[in-house]
Amino acid sequence: MEWSRSQKLLHRSQNFWRMMMKGISLSQSTNFNHTNIGFNRTNKIQINTLNPNPTHSRFPRRPLRVLSLSVDPSAANRNVKSAVESHAPPLVVVGSANADIYVEIERLPKEGETISAKTGQTLAGGKGANQAACGAKLMYPTYFVGRLGEDAHGKLIAEALGDGGCGVHLDYVRSVDDEPTGHAVVMLQSDGQNSIIIVGGANMKAWPEKMSDDDLEIVRNAGILLLQREIPDSINIQVAKAVKKAGVPVILDVGGMDTPIPNELLDSIDILSPNETELSRLTGMPTESFEQICQAVAKCHKLGVKQVLVKLGSKGSALFIEGEKPIQQSIIPAAQVVDTTGAGDTFTAAFAVAMVEGKSHEECLRFAAAAASLCVQVKGAIPSMPDRTSVLKLLKSSI
Repeated sequence: MEWSRSQKLLHRSQNFWRMMMKGISLSQSTNFNHTNIGFNRTNKIQINTLNPNPTHSRFPRRPLRVLSLSVDPSAANRNVKSAVESHAPPLVVVGSANADIYVEIERLPKEGETISAKTGQTLAGGKGANQAACGAKLMYPTYFVGRLGEDAHGKLIAEALGDGGCGVHLDYVRSVDDEPTGHAVVMLQSDGQNSIIIVGGANMKAWPEKMSDDDLEIVRNAGILLLQREIPDSINIQVAKAVKKAGVPVILDVGGMDTPIPNELLDSIDILSPNETELSRLTGMPTESFEQICQAVAKCHKLGVKQVLVKLGSKGSALFIEGEKPIQQSIIPAAQVVDTTGAGDTFTAAFAVAMVEGKSHEECLRFAAAAASLCVQVKGAIPSMPDRTSVLKLLKSSI
């Protein structure tokens, strides 16, 4: 018998909460109850859990927070009981975490030129960490699966994401001692636009050759899965294939590596989410006008992707579902644009939260637009992620 989407969600929800109540039995081979474990014994990479507390299960028993898209912000505090009773399966993000080294400049340097920055600071970021932070700050239970180095940058990211920061579950984050935490140099110009250079570090080199069943267990029981391209394609493929069999919807954010996306990965996702530049690079087609964007998306459909969520910057966004009319969403204007870093990640994560909560496509796009509008008004990626109450207030005021 073929299960409906609602039946699959209910089944995953029951599995997820069953695991939360009794914990997961861990094999002696992985030995997660010890600080040091080895995924790949041949490479002898020592992995450490960020939360190696043997008194807790792999799934912390924390009550879920409210899951509501009501434009009445006060509703965000009235439905905690119903949220817990809903047993909502989590948003799971598998991806990168970076220390973003910000330098504020008036303009980009020319070739061979040295210029001075007005200020500089280091903040937590990375597409995977950004999206996980956004999901948690929007009051949806969120797990992050990633890799960090055992260094100051890794500690910075863990503190920003975890209970002391955004409230992301970090049970599936591992740290390694032979690779540095990924980092990025973010050159922020006075108009809020940015240019970014990424050093992959642990994001690219600290993953096992094959993901263990224990690591895949959380994604199989997710309500929705977010992937990006700042970790190896081989990991994304393994994860996407695992959740496809479980019926979990997968959104792939195209941001990251500029290499062609493997067909094996495209075949295992539900929604492809590029910005207009990434869409052009992916298809080899111009994307300056909406008509050109439609033509480029049509090429994605021919590659087997049924839904394409395109982020269009100041021109808004659009969801293309094969065989249907595009759904367009204009931006919700920001009072001021301070920093666009993380705006795309905020949009994608907010869309995913609304989607897993069962909202319509139009509602998902509008919720995401409001979240992105708030994001660009604050400097930094994770620090700029809005909370749910702020998003709902903006939605209410912009009706």
